[in-house]
Amino acid sequence: MERAQTRIGHVEVDAPVVLAPMSGITDIASRLIAKSFGAALVYIPLISAKALCLGSRKTFDLLISDAAERPVGVQIFGGEPDIIARAVEILNSHPIDLIDINMGCPVPKVAGHAGGASLLRTPKLACEIVAAAVGSTNKPVTVKLRAGWDESTINAPELAQMLEKAGASAIALHPRTKAQGFAGKADWSLITLTKKNVNIPVIGSGDVHSPNDARQMLEETGCDLVMIARAAQGNPWAFSRTLTLLERNELAPEPSQSERLHTMVRHCTLLVKYEGERTAALKMRKHAAWYVKGMKNAAKAREKINRSKTVGEIIDVCQAMVGEWHESCSSDGGWKCFATTD
Repeated sequence: MERAQTRIGHVEVDAPVVLAPMSGITDIASRLIAKSFGAALVYIPLISAKALCLGSRKTFDLLISDAAERPVGVQIFGGEPDIIARAVEILNSHPIDLIDINMGCPVPKVAGHAGGASLLRTPKLACEIVAAAVGSTNKPVTVKLRAGWDESTINAPELAQMLEKAGASAIALHPRTKAQGFAGKADWSLITLTKKNVNIPVIGSGDVHSPNDARQMLEETGCDLVMIARAAQGNPWAFSRTLTLLERNELAPEPSQSERLHTMVRHCTLLVKYEGERTAALKMRKHAAWYVKGMKNAAKAREKINRSKTVGEIIDVCQAMVGEWHESCSSDGGWKCFATTD
């Protein structure tokens, strides 16, 4: 299969796999790692439009980006068209490629303040927000949706059509309701219906746990792009393995334990570069837990990492793990110390 290109407004996305925006998870280091493994589009996640307008330093710090991660979008949330418009005007001066409006987040501090998934219940306001954003920028404006507020009010296919008319350049759909949260099963048939209802790209999301899931979603629903979320936590190979399957019809092997730990150290190094040693050490606690999941002595390693106060201590734990495996594996096992790995 040839690598398909999708155009969102004037932005070209050169592969069908993208990294989902996940608050507190897809920081700049995570995005750069995902990009290096084949994610064609990444997002700065869940920025408050109101906080941008108020000039919140903490919020502006979240907008840090690097040319290597482009194309990159910024996902914003809010429930007031004028605030959204002002936030978009602020974002016009930042080196980003598109603006995504979150209309799917079920978390109370977002959905409880007229933003996120609450907009699923107010289609007219949702369209006014998109129109306000589109009128304030030359960048493409996209929207992330859920299926509906609850089982009795599923409206994503119809709302997507309305949002396209309001100026949206693409729709991302996680076909669970707000009431479901992350429970139950994502109803991919709603992605199919949404794709049939609009003439703009549709990004499918939900229950993509493996390369085979990604391929199945593309084939079953006809969506243009697949958004990988939790399956990419500590596992950027989700992107490269999916692309290998799509392009060569081959399922690449899972990464070795050595590869996983080497990438984890690279992730750690990027965090230090962009966010400083202290923040890096704190953030790597959760990332490390994902990288070592399922490995031998993973629980012991997580415990040591959670007690680590510096990046150096975290790297020491990883090197010790590789050393232990090197001693226990066969002579052709292929374990390499980080000091000798590119």
